[in-house]
Amino acid sequence: MTQAEDMVAEIEALGDKLAEARTSITKRFIGQDRVVELTLTALLCGGHGLLIGLPGLGKTRLVETLSTVMGLQGNRVQFTPDLMPADILGSEVLETAEDGTRSFRFIEGPIFCQLLMADEINRASPRTQSALLQAMQEKTVTVAGQSRSLGVPFHVLATQNPIEQEGTYPLPEAQLDRFLVQIDVAYPDRETERDILIATTGETEAESTEVFTAKELIEAQRLLRRMPVGESVVEMILDLVRAFRPEEEDASPRVKETVAWGPGPRAAQALMLAVRARALLQGRLAPSAEDVIDMARPVLSHRMALNFAARARGDSLQGLIDETAADLSRSKAAA
Repeated sequence: MTQAEDMVAEIEALGDKLAEARTSITKRFIGQDRVVELTLTALLCGGHGLLIGLPGLGKTRLVETLSTVMGLQGNRVQFTPDLMPADILGSEVLETAEDGTRSFRFIEGPIFCQLLMADEINRASPRTQSALLQAMQEKTVTVAGQSRSLGVPFHVLATQNPIEQEGTYPLPEAQLDRFLVQIDVAYPDRETERDILIATTGETEAESTEVFTAKELIEAQRLLRRMPVGESVVEMILDLVRAFRPEEEDASPRVKETVAWGPGPRAAQALMLAVRARALLQGRLAPSAEDVIDMARPVLSHRMALNFAARARGDSLQGLIDETAADLSRSKAAA
């Protein structure tokens, strides 16, 4: 077989395995196919996900199920205002040996895992939130002047309550940018809620099974980065990301009058990876312009902000993203 044929076979095999993983996840996390797709996208891209939704919508259950299905060692941290960086990273303790000698020993914190659930991350103080910055970007932490590598792979799935803002600390822009995608978890529809009701109130509940191992996930991440991306898709990614920068000359009048600051180059990188992941999850060999439009909102919405006047008018950031992406798609099709 040629190198191209080998890659096609690998992509098809991975697509089948991902379909099996999605089926296993939806046994316990019912009816939220879009949420499952986006969380798997974050893992396939080697990135992190920010889940935003009200309490009781299954965010914790989803992360626990992902840990099982993807074969990852998972830990959970409940963020509170009194949580300290050492509670996450770990700390050094002074120990006395039997012969009376003393030495420091490092005790690892919960961050030393492969899948960390940061529950209600905006409840922790900025000092504690910043403890995750180096970990999310460089996959290492520095304690007492010594750098220590984290688990491989390493992913953070953080949850945030969108309405209970008393006593919370909004994540700074630099940290939001570390999340590959923002995943909005909405209320289920009536039929889905009926299925959840029946599935979770009986004597037994469905069990998810391990489909991937950590090693297989790393191989999948490497394969994703080798997937071909057409020049037209690359250009569309660049056009879309740059369209939301109000200082650009060719930005639309609406963007200039509503956007305070737009997405940076990391947004384009994230979108480039996310469109490949969406193609893989749908069993396709390469991403298309449709993938760019579909992934625009989860990749861009937390990387930009409306200005004061737009917020006062009640403008929607998600609506602006959808409208601009649709306009770009139409202009590309007309050309």
